[in-house]
Amino acid sequence: MDFHIYGVPEKPTLLLLPGLGISHEIFLPLIRLLKENFSIVTADIDGFLLGKPSRFTSVDDQAAQVNRYVQEHFDGALDVAYGLSLGGKILSRMMERNEIAISHAIMDVAPLLPLPKWTVGPLRYYQALNVWTCYHWTGFWRWLFHSHYFDVLLDEVKKVFPSDRTRAVREGYKSVYTTKLESILGDDIHYWHGTKEAFVAKPQAKHLLSLCPEAHVEVFPKMNHGQLLVTIRRRWRGGFGR
Repeated sequence: MDFHIYGVPEKPTLLLLPGLGISHEIFLPLIRLLKENFSIVTADIDGFLLGKPSRFTSVDDQAAQVNRYVQEHFDGALDVAYGLSLGGKILSRMMERNEIAISHAIMDVAPLLPLPKWTVGPLRYYQALNVWTCYHWTGFWRWLFHSHYFDVLLDEVKKVFPSDRTRAVREGYKSVYTTKLESILGDDIHYWHGTKEAFVAKPQAKHLLSLCPEAHVEVFPKMNHGQLLVTIRRRWRGGFGR
């Protein structure tokens, strides 16, 4: 993994973890809004590093790497940690390992449950095709194949097309959807999702509450996968926070 530091060292610490197939740069508009008030660390996930070859290992290995980095650079404690999708899965495994302290944790539609075994193989190859088309399809075909995504997410995917072609996507998808969160420890745990992704997110939130009844589930009206970050980016470009 590659780690990137922003903000003011003496301020409260904030960890940002991106989703599958995108880099830490998805967070740059958010970082610009928060850098005066936080000491921010964000990461690029193995298999999706900017400008260098790498191989995806596993969700648990990524979680161990982040925990180790926090132990070495932040005395083993974070004030806030946020993970988007795959990043939320990594964050959940970090808390399951219970090697560092996280005061406030936010998992944005993190996949906490495995899929039925017979679906994992076909869907991981479909996801790989999905990423491939981000680079090769434009116009009508891009609209048809990616109408359920946002242009910002598609643009971010183009930055980190994996050096091993689509193997990182397949292996990442497999690692995410063949493992189940068995326990979770934290003082203040939040699970976010939009109403437009509720079909996928509700079982994950229900599972989290079964492990941690004190967790908070926040549902955002008319939002889809990753749309909160897209909204922040658009508001920032329009003058938000100036």
